[in-house]
Amino acid sequence: MSDRLALSRDFLQRAGWGNAVRSNLAGDASFRKYERLNRNGEPAVLMDAPPPQEDVRPFLRIARHLQALGYSAPRVLAEDVEHGFLLLEDLGDDLFARLLKQGSDEAMLYEATIDFLLDLHRHPAPAGLAPYDETRLATEAELFIDWYLPALTGRDTSAALRQAFRFFWNILAPEVALDAMPQSRVLVLRDFHAENLIWLPQRSGAAKLGLLDFQDAVAGHPAYDLVSLLEDARRDVPPELAEAMLQRYIAGSGVNDAAFRRGYAILGAQRNIRILGVFTRLWKRDGKPHYQAFMPRMWNLVERDLAHPALADLRHWLDAMVSPEQRYTPLPGLT
Repeated sequence: MSDRLALSRDFLQRAGWGNAVRSNLAGDASFRKYERLNRNGEPAVLMDAPPPQEDVRPFLRIARHLQALGYSAPRVLAEDVEHGFLLLEDLGDDLFARLLKQGSDEAMLYEATIDFLLDLHRHPAPAGLAPYDETRLATEAELFIDWYLPALTGRDTSAALRQAFRFFWNILAPEVALDAMPQSRVLVLRDFHAENLIWLPQRSGAAKLGLLDFQDAVAGHPAYDLVSLLEDARRDVPPELAEAMLQRYIAGSGVNDAAFRRGYAILGAQRNIRILGVFTRLWKRDGKPHYQAFMPRMWNLVERDLAHPALADLRHWLDAMVSPEQRYTPLPGLT
C-alpha cells in the first residue's frame, strides 16, 4: 500500500468515512487528485493535495471567504492540512462543460456566470491576499519564452530575445496590475471557466454557480476572470456570445467601456501567452502531451487579443518569432 493511500484511509477513518466506497474523479494540471466517496448514499469528495507540491490552506481560506458571501464553494467536512487531505461537499456532476456538450442553453449559463462576477466584484478581495502585480504578470508571461519558444526552435531563448519580451511586458503589465487600479481591487479566482463551474439550479441567486479550483486566487483586475471564462482554453466560446457577455459585464458594472476593453485585451494576451508556455511545460516536463491539442485554440485567442491597438508592438514581435504556419501545426517532437 502506498503512503498516500494509507494516509488517506487514516484520514477518512478519523472523519467517519472509512467505510465509504471510493472512485476516481478526473484530475487537473496540478499534483492534486480527487475521489468521489459514497457513504450509504451520502456523497462527498476527497481532495488529495500532496505536500510539498501542494498546500490546501489557500483553498480553505478562499472557500470560507466565498461561503461567507453566500456563494457555493464546497463546504469543508474534514481537513488534514499537514498531510494535504480535504473532505469536501460534493456539488454534483453538472459541470458547465458537460451541460454545454449536452446542448444546454449556452446563453443562460454564461449570463448567470457574468451576473455572479458582477456580484462578486461588489465585494473587496480578502485582506492580505497576494496581489496580481506587474512583476507577477510579467514573470508569468515569460513561461512562453521559457518553454514554448525553446520547444519550437530547439534552442534556449537568447538573452536578447528575453530582454525584448520583457520590454513589452514592462510597459503593458503596469496598466492592469493591482497598483494601477487599487480602487478596483477584486478577488480573482484565476481558473474560472466551464470545467470549474457547476450548475446548481435548486439554489438561488449567485449561489446557483458551484465553484471549483480557486486555490490560486489573487487580488487583481476585474477583467481577468472574464478572460478566463470567455477565452476558454478548453472549449470554443462563440465570438458573438463572448462579446454579448462582455457587454453585459460592462453595462452591469458601470466601468469605462474603452478602458475596460483595453485591460481585457492586455490580460487576455498575458493569460493566453502564458498558457502556451504552461501547456508546453506540461508536455516537456510532466509528460502530459494531450494539452498540446489546445494549442491552435490558444493561438486563435492570442491573435484575437493582439488585434487591440494597445498590443500592436507585441503583435509585430510575435509575428517575427512564430509564423502563422508554426502556430497551427504541432510542435517539433510531439507525437
